[in-house]
Amino acid sequence: MHRKRGPAMFRPPMPRLQTIAPAKVNLTLRVLRRRADGAHDLTSLVAFAAFGDRVALTPGPDLELAVSGPTAPAAGARADNLVLVAARAAAERIAGLRLGRFELDKRLPVGAGFGGGSADAGAALRLIAEANDLEVSDPRLLEAARAAGADVPVCLEAKARIMSGVGDQLSALIKLPRLDAVLVYPGVPVATAAVFARYQAVIGGRREAPYTVKEIPRGRDALLEFIGQEGNDLSRAARSVAPVIAAAEEALDENGAELVRMSGSGSGAWGIFEDEDEAEQAAEDIRVEHPGWWTVATKLA
Repeated sequence: MHRKRGPAMFRPPMPRLQTIAPAKVNLTLRVLRRRADGAHDLTSLVAFAAFGDRVALTPGPDLELAVSGPTAPAAGARADNLVLVAARAAAERIAGLRLGRFELDKRLPVGAGFGGGSADAGAALRLIAEANDLEVSDPRLLEAARAAGADVPVCLEAKARIMSGVGDQLSALIKLPRLDAVLVYPGVPVATAAVFARYQAVIGGRREAPYTVKEIPRGRDALLEFIGQEGNDLSRAARSVAPVIAAAEEALDENGAELVRMSGSGSGAWGIFEDEDEAEQAAEDIRVEHPGWWTVATKLA
């Protein structure tokens, strides 16, 4: 005897799903050629922090978004939020997709280069996958991530790897040693377009090929040496747009960081410390020295 199934609209309600949208940290960033469309090809070793925004999804018939949290006021108009952009892009590519009400607790700063909006979009797509019994590796979700923004694909799984092209080309996952870090945002947002315009006007582009997974050291000391040699090609241009970046890097250096760099094209800086205690103490000291800055101790992997 066969039981007759009811229509999809009578599916039982699903529980509230939640995840972390971890901060994206560009450990390296090499700018390659300028493309015909004006964008730049790049290659970057990306890691993710143990700290980030919080995203929840209560599956339902309507797509909604509620935004709260300490950095929510800087997140911009709700209609333009990348959570909604990514969800709509997924719905355009996957018939019958179940969406629902998203709740976004913003804790990452905006314009810092830590991928706040992109991390949120990646987290939203992961929750959509869970709500619809899809694999995160589903190519339709990756297409939706690419449509949502250049940094969203690498934030889809939010695990260390190399991103190349305009962010659309991803390497295999990379197992990095744990890095104790402090992230600092000195309170001045920097627009990516402004940094790349200054870069192109003053510096131009490099023409080396992207690096590969095999070139990334797995040992901590060798990895830090590699990162130190590579650096971030946008640093000089970004500092000319926002000189406060140099102050953030100096604060990390003066408080004992082994290695200090800027992340992405934003004004956020990060420092690697010997251990968790050193990182926590440095973060506390920087908060005292610069109470108006956003500072957090975390782990990268």
